[in-house]
Amino acid sequence: MVSQVQRHPLAAQAAELLLNRIRDGEWPLGHRIPGETTLAAQLGVGRSTVREAIRELAGRGVVESRQGAGVFVTALDTAEDWDVVLRRATIATVVEARIAIESEAAALAADRRTPADLREIRRTLAARGVEGRSIPNHVDADMAFHRAVIAAAHNEVLLGLFDAFLPRLRAAMIDMLKIAPVASAAADHDCHRELADAITARSAAAASAASRTHLSTLRETFS
Repeated sequence: MVSQVQRHPLAAQAAELLLNRIRDGEWPLGHRIPGETTLAAQLGVGRSTVREAIRELAGRGVVESRQGAGVFVTALDTAEDWDVVLRRATIATVVEARIAIESEAAALAADRRTPADLREIRRTLAARGVEGRSIPNHVDADMAFHRAVIAAAHNEVLLGLFDAFLPRLRAAMIDMLKIAPVASAAADHDCHRELADAITARSAAAASAASRTHLSTLRETFS
């Protein structure tokens, strides 16, 4: 039996009921949902309420209204806010995502880097190698280097994903280094230099491997 709306606000409840039906697979991805008259009868509300509910789901990216064709399912659930996802994620999970993003970004950077990109990579590499600074300052310098590499890939989606990770990652790195400093700062810096050298040499395979090796080691620290 189809559930009906019982309380106000009607439109919000109608939207939630429709979303639950989409989640349950009643209307697959790309499928046209019933018209306003049908849905209004099923939910026990007016057509204007259904219209508002569909507008809400469209704003959340779940459905799309196509003029003359109807309303179609464009997502099977609403996307959670990145901040919520990252607060809940373990740092090892975040580092795994970084491996996927940065190893590909490093390869792209090797192919696409400009002279200005190389100058920024070298500048941030030198800055992260400065000794005697506080842990937060070292972490900020390290993040700046990694961001410079991703920026050199000239892919705004990859850069945006990295920027979303930064607050969660920065806090975890600071906490980790306070408890367990890097065994060899020199060896760690050499790994970053190898990445910069591979990008300079336009070796996509070497750049990707250097990034993956470094971050895989970091993941093990948090596992």
